[in-house]
Amino acid sequence: MSFNNYEDLTRNEVVDLLRQWRENNERKGEDILTLFETIIPVLNKLGSEKYLILEQVIYAALDCHYYETAMWWIMMLNVEFPGSMRVMRYKAACLEAEEKYDEALEILDNIIQSDDTNAAARKRRICILKAQGLVNDAIKALVDYLKMFMSDMEAWQELSELYLQVQEYSKAAFCAEELILHQPHNHLMHQRLADIRYTMGGIENMELAKSYYCQALKLNPENKRAKLGLFLVTNALVSQYKAAGGARRSDAWRLAQWAQRGAAPDLSAAMLQLAITD
Repeated sequence: MSFNNYEDLTRNEVVDLLRQWRENNERKGEDILTLFETIIPVLNKLGSEKYLILEQVIYAALDCHYYETAMWWIMMLNVEFPGSMRVMRYKAACLEAEEKYDEALEILDNIIQSDDTNAAARKRRICILKAQGLVNDAIKALVDYLKMFMSDMEAWQELSELYLQVQEYSKAAFCAEELILHQPHNHLMHQRLADIRYTMGGIENMELAKSYYCQALKLNPENKRAKLGLFLVTNALVSQYKAAGGARRSDAWRLAQWAQRGAAPDLSAAMLQLAITD
């Protein structure tokens, strides 16, 4: 639906469209604010959905840097729900958007002190630490978070990224292994761990990288990055085994040639299975 058609929408259609954008996680800041103006007169007739729309409007205003608009609706909600932790998070988000990090952290710390299991507040606190460039502090906060929410895959992925920033490759690899445990059939998880192992270097790590690249390609033969990684790591292994020679060097060389030029599907599957179980 194009912007030119918005003025022709009924109020019910506007509410339906806003709901659709929420469900699809679409951030259409200017459009949301424009449409919201048309349903303000009937806002109190929308029941509990009113508060979902107001949350959507607050974040849309922050996306568009309309901080006064966002704070206005936050204050209105605060009057209706004094002491609400959710409303406090909105205020912290507004302060964060204005780069008033210390004030935002103070609010988030108060929320966490009141509710130690408030995952959303803990995540925003980590984001602010990252925005301030306090990577080590963000890592510590994220480690504490994962002690309570061990099944949060996004948090494991973020922690892996942060460890890579500070060149803690073995810890980044551990996080990548956790991701594979949660999603063993996701080829990107295997490729990610292979990349880390290859970066760490050494024959043992490169052998592991080779196996994980092969597993990534077994799960998705179209993964070009995994094929490139496999080519690079097997070429490095060929050089490492040059003096020793033997079957390992021969296998690495054949796999490097396959990764470079591709192979027939039946040969491809056989070679990958051999490399994975090697």
